[in-house]
Formats: sequence, C-alpha cells, structure tokens
Amino acid sequence: MNTDTLTPDVLLAVVKDQHVRRTLTRQSHLLFFHIYFGHYVTCPTAPFQREIFSFTENDEQKLTAITAFRGSAKSTIVSLSFPLWAILGKPGVKFVLLLGQTQSQARQHLKNLKDEIERNELLRKDLGPFEEREDEWNSSSIVLPLLGARITAASTETSVRGIRHGPHRPQLIICDDIEDLQSVKTKDGRDKTYGWLMGEVIPSGGPKTRTFIVGNLLHEDCLLKKFERHIQDGSMGGIYREYPLLAADGKTLWPGKYPTPEAIVEERSRIGSEAAWHREFLLRILSDAERVIHPQWIQYYDEFPIEQKGCHLHHTGTGIDLAISLNDSADFTAMVSARLYFIDGKIRIYILPNPVNERLTALDTLERAKQVADITKDCGTSKLYIEDVGYQSSLVEHLERESYEAEAVKVKGQDKRARLALTSYAVQSGQVVFPRQGAEDLINQLVNFGIERHDDLADAFSLLVLKALEERQTSLGICVIGYDGSIHGWDSIRGEYWE
Repeated sequence: MNTDTLTPDVLLAVVKDQHVRRTLTRQSHLLFFHIYFGHYVTCPTAPFQREIFSFTENDEQKLTAITAFRGSAKSTIVSLSFPLWAILGKPGVKFVLLLGQTQSQARQHLKNLKDEIERNELLRKDLGPFEEREDEWNSSSIVLPLLGARITAASTETSVRGIRHGPHRPQLIICDDIEDLQSVKTKDGRDKTYGWLMGEVIPSGGPKTRTFIVGNLLHEDCLLKKFERHIQDGSMGGIYREYPLLAADGKTLWPGKYPTPEAIVEERSRIGSEAAWHREFLLRILSDAERVIHPQWIQYYDEFPIEQKGCHLHHTGTGIDLAISLNDSADFTAMVSARLYFIDGKIRIYILPNPVNERLTALDTLERAKQVADITKDCGTSKLYIEDVGYQSSLVEHLERESYEAEAVKVKGQDKRARLALTSYAVQSGQVVFPRQGAEDLINQLVNFGIERHDDLADAFSLLVLKALEERQTSLGICVIGYDGSIHGWDSIRGEYWE
C-alpha cells in the first residue's frame, strides 16, 4: 500500500471511521504507526525509518537484523508498534515473543505496551479488551482474548525452550538490546548470548517464524555483527542494515530531527564522551585502549611566547602529505604548519591554525605549498617537509629550484600508526600545543585515528613533529648537563650559546 498517495480526506476518514481505520491500517504498518502512535511522531519520518517499516511488512523475510543510532526510534517502531500491528494487521500473528537482556528490561518492554493499551483510547477501542498474566515460564504476557493472541516478554536470563501459546509456537520473535557493554566485554559473554539465541530462541519458533534483532553497535564481535557476517557470507539468509546518524557524505539520516550541522554539534556535546558518540551514534567502535592520541592529552595556547632570554623562535615548519587525485574517494593533500620554539633548552611546537586539507592537482599542490611557505616566512625561516615516496620527490625539486627550503623526508618503513605513536609523548607532555580555534579537524583525526575515514592531517602532523624533534637533536650541537641538572650548550644553527 502506497501511503504517500493518501489524501487528507482519506486520512480524516481513517481517523474517524473504525472500519476504514482497521481496513487500511491492517495493510500498512507505517499507517498503523502514524494513526495509533502519532503522539510519538514529533518530526517528519525519515527514509531509513520507512525502510524499517517496509521490513516489518515483508512476510517473506524471516530474519532482519538492524543496528541503528541511539534515539533513532527503532525500538518504538519494532518493539512497541510492530507486535500490535503483527497481531491486528495482515500478518495475523497469534504469538509474539519479545526479548530483552534482563527480566526487568523485558518487563519494561511489556509495560510500555501495557501503558499504550491502557491510555491510548483509540487503540483500546479498536483492540481491547486486554489482560495481563503470569505464566509457567515466569514471564509476563499481554493476552488479546478477542483475537486469540498473546505477547510474552522474556529475557536472556530465562529459558524459552518449548514455550507455546495454545497450539502456537512464537510466530514473531523480537530481540531488542539483548546485549550491553558489560556482556560484550568478554568472548565468553558474547558467546553465551549468541549460544542462547541460536540454541533456544530461534529453535523455539517454526519454519514461518520471523525474527527481528535490533540494537546498537557495542563490539566488533557483538551479536548483530555476527549476524552481519552470516548474512554476508551466505551461511544464513536475511537482511542486515546499519543506520548511523551521519552517512559517509556527512549528511544526517534524520533531517527532520537534526536539520542543521549545529543540531548535530549540540547532540554531540550533550553526549560528552567521544567513545560513546562514535559507538552510539556513528556506529564505530572506538576503544580507548587502542587510541594513539587521547583527547585529554590535547593542550592549547592562546598566544605565542615572547622571545627573550631562554626563549627564541627557531623556525617555522610544515609537514606535507600528498595525494594527487581529485576523485571523491581519494585522500586529501594535507599541510600542517607549526612554529618551533626553544624554551629553556626544550623544544615547544606551536601548531598553527587552519591547516590545508584539500583535493589538489600536482600544480595546485606546488602553488599551495609556496603560498604556505610565504605566509609563514614572517616568522623567520620556513621549512617544508615532504614525505620521500615516489613522485613526491619531484615536488621537492620544483620548490628548491624556486629557492624554497624543502626537504624529502624518509619514513624508514614505518606505517602511519607507528609514526603517529612516536609523537604521542610530545603531545601528552605538552611539547606540542594547539590553537584554541582552527585546528578542530586535525585534532579530530588525531584522537580518532583509525576510525575517521581520512587521516591525511594526522599523517602531515606526524611528519612535521617527528622532523622537528629530530632537528632538535642536531641543531643544539654539544650539550652539557650541569651538576644542578640544567642543560646548556652551543646552538650550531643560530650560532649562539643557550641554557
């Protein structure tokens, strides 16, 4: 049924006429939801939600696994509205099994249904009367006697082996958030939930039983990810969908709820935890244990230090990571610049705002590198560090011919992660500091390295910082450590004594 073509007159008839209402909502779960659960519709329904409704309406599909961002309304659609529509609507289901992780969560699912039944006048008039019962499986149930149907709530703590409603095995099984962060922490915990579902829950149904599994992404080996692999390798039939809040192009999946970039920023700031934001909303696992640079390590500066005794600006450096391609899927050319100060014999690296992060042709890259060098020359000597890989050496030659200080830097076989890891102490110790504004994309790539789609700024950053730290060793010349622990010596580049 195409609900998009319904006229206002038809919708008004649906609301006012019980016969029309029952006839039309029986065919469409989407329409059923908007009629009986319209008080949950506070903003326009998104395309991904319409797709979820279409999955519920497809009787031929036996297994559907959905991972969706927190607050996506997946539970409202699948665990609250779907059980009632499955009984009242065209599926004509007689027994729904609704599962949560714990018994209290399972009972909460049932309570949500009961509250709607008791307080939703239209729903009660069309579907009632209802009863609530305890049964031999120590589970709570809602019984719809006029329809001979039942909804039973159970949990992973409960055995559902052999569960029935009269002659009916479960015809619809809904698993909603049957894992949490604690249960997925160990392989034993993950395997226990998976074994319970495959060993007891799914076999409790029959050949025509439909199973829906919905939840958030909690671990790369969580239940939903297991089903994704089974479906992809063909060992199990079914549909798997992931709905992150932001698509690959950065657009929101629910423009009705998040109409502007500011709305996304507000939601992100409300969550607070970067790991939780990636996990719960972007569906990316970000383990603190696997981070190279931690967010709490980032230190900021408000102004540059004043040059005086014990503090002088050595030069400005720029790390350049090249990507000569304009394809939408290609990496970006990144240029990260910093002022390098020596303060009391120690190097301090002040990252400059607004790094270059663009898709550039070879000619554009040359011109942009010259522009960056010219802009930063007012700080003294400006050096350009370019990774010495293949065609990139030609950029160094072009720059040198035009009297720019450019150097090809060999990475010595280290991968990107290893190079960034070598900068971690300098960041954590405050040797590297960042501007309050203008380095947000760089910082995001640093603290989310391995998760973000692009890491070009992080590559340019590690090239710059490692070269700066290396130059510190060569430029300070002969160093003497005093009895009091002070360090002093001769700066061979500046030609002056330092301490």
